[in-house]
Amino acid sequence: MMKYVLILFLFTSCLTKEKNSKSATPNIEITHILQDTTLNIRALDVNENKMVAATSDGRFYKLSTNTNKAIKEINFPNFKKDSLNLQNFRAVAYQGNSLFALTIESPARLYKNGKLVYQENHENSFYDAMQFWNDKEGIAIGDPTETCMSIIITRDKGETWNKISCNQLPLIKNKEAAFAASNSNIAIVGDKTWIATGGASSRILFSPDKGKTWQVYNTPIVQGTETTGMYAVDFYDALNGFAIGGDYKNPEMNTANKISTNDGGKTWKILANNKNPGYRSCVQYLPNGNNKKLVAVGLKGIDYSNDGGYHWKHLSDEAYYTIRFLNDTTAYLAGNGRISKMILKQ
Repeated sequence: MMKYVLILFLFTSCLTKEKNSKSATPNIEITHILQDTTLNIRALDVNENKMVAATSDGRFYKLSTNTNKAIKEINFPNFKKDSLNLQNFRAVAYQGNSLFALTIESPARLYKNGKLVYQENHENSFYDAMQFWNDKEGIAIGDPTETCMSIIITRDKGETWNKISCNQLPLIKNKEAAFAASNSNIAIVGDKTWIATGGASSRILFSPDKGKTWQVYNTPIVQGTETTGMYAVDFYDALNGFAIGGDYKNPEMNTANKISTNDGGKTWKILANNKNPGYRSCVQYLPNGNNKKLVAVGLKGIDYSNDGGYHWKHLSDEAYYTIRFLNDTTAYLAGNGRISKMILKQ
């Protein structure tokens, strides 16, 4: 009798696990809120009840996240498009009712509400991402122009920006840089800051005090060429973080391209090795997801994990460069030719 009870118990347990596994994977509903084949958008931010985006050809867009009004293009009266097409924005932030946008190549230019507040003319200038700790203090990072990563910081609401000396930063390794793929190279929790580098070396730069002091940690993510490494990093809290990347030239490759930490970035481990997803350009934790729920996007679609990145479910083949969450059910995505809104129905 006990034998049959045990068999019944095991059978029921399998059915329950299968049911829970299926129910744990959300359905998604994607609505395109802006479509324009001339747009290329990697710079996206959601903050202050606003979704903002900046494009590769110098356009700005804003949407109120608490109304049903349509997305609108912003035309700043003091912003003039450069005739040399130097307004290729890859980093954007909305903080304290101000929109900040940063171009990539030399001369790198940072604008606050259309006004130029920082310019860097070094021939190797190339900026990748931007974030704010609060309304007064923010940070942007870029590829090296000397012996360290380029890091600029503001302490006065973005009116002025100053570049940190290499004497205060970890030295780069050979051909170490960063990727301007999704405005996701920087993660901030409180005063703590993590920066993901990539290329021939892919490491984490860490500051515990809003950019005043810095340490550097190695990672086991795939690296070694100019197109490999971390493309995005996110932290759920001060201890738990996740980074994703790979090689955009080989997007199917899924070896050592997903890593996680539970000690604030000091040590990392490879997850879902040789399992999909392959290359992804952005990853974000879901708010209120108990550091377990993640969404990653890239050229090959949208993927979801509900166990901290150990296992993944493919949600869509739609290609996006970047994603930001408004709350635990709503996110905004941007990519080639569109900005979209995604609803997760769990």
